[in-house]
Amino acid sequence: MSEKKTLIEVQDLKEYFNINTGMFRSKPLKAVDGVSFSIKKGETLGLVGESGCGKTTVGRTLLHLYKPTGGEIRYDGKLIKSRSDIKEFRKKATMVFQDPYSSLNPRMTVADIIGEPLDVHKLVKGKKERQERILELMDYVGLNSEHAARYAHEFSGGQRQRIGIARSLAVNPDFIVCDEPVSALDVSIQAQVINMFDELQDKLGLTYLFIAHDLLVVRHISDRIAVMYLGRMVELADANEIYDHPLHPYSKSLLSAVPVPDPKVARANKRIVLKGDIPSPLNAPSGCPFRTRCQYACDKCAEAMPAFEEVETGHFVACHRIKEIN
Repeated sequence: MSEKKTLIEVQDLKEYFNINTGMFRSKPLKAVDGVSFSIKKGETLGLVGESGCGKTTVGRTLLHLYKPTGGEIRYDGKLIKSRSDIKEFRKKATMVFQDPYSSLNPRMTVADIIGEPLDVHKLVKGKKERQERILELMDYVGLNSEHAARYAHEFSGGQRQRIGIARSLAVNPDFIVCDEPVSALDVSIQAQVINMFDELQDKLGLTYLFIAHDLLVVRHISDRIAVMYLGRMVELADANEIYDHPLHPYSKSLLSAVPVPDPKVARANKRIVLKGDIPSPLNAPSGCPFRTRCQYACDKCAEAMPAFEEVETGHFVACHRIKEIN
């Protein structure tokens, strides 16, 4: 089997927002602070972490919806920098947003919502071709042709998210950022939408960055999983490897909270409860951001940020005491 080529490469990505602290003073909120990863063609990278850790900001900065404060983003080996680079990149990279209620324009019909990217990027010639392409996209996501003339408020949450997915497929992308695409949906609908993402990946050869906080959802769809905490990446490994053999104390705590359907196994599982609150990204701790809640923290953790290093083949961790605690 030939090695798949890298499609997306992110190097030391930073996204800081200036927050007004009063009296004409401002302070940077480090939403994303030096994140690096790569995604191979046809692969799904799951990005997990608790609310406020910077997952969504990574996805939005990657697509230049926010202008990166620092770092490099490469698509297919090419650095995305100038305005023309970004415009070309957006023909190949799209996003499915978290909230299917607010991400669709209530004044537009389903056909116009899905057709908008076709119009913006001038991808179709004439009304007939546009209509055919819209119906083809609707068919991909399991919507009927009679839905085309309706408005978004006439649909359920699951159907709205399907409209959003059809819109993201309109430009015939290679890469899609899925920003918690099932978190606003009922559990029964979640499985259908996740399976649809899987089918579309096989059918269209898509590459995903799949952002979520539900670890069971992420495991089902991801090839590899990255764990974020307070703007930084703390662990990255193969999906099964991170579930069966987490190395970072934060990953261990997250995974201990995943519900297990077997009552015997669930009773035997020891829940690792973290003490203290998540620090504010405005006043992040020095050194390792996790040290204020980590039972293994030592003086070195306060002095320097641990390097994000490969400790086993394909398994990266940022922790000073990784060898001692495993």
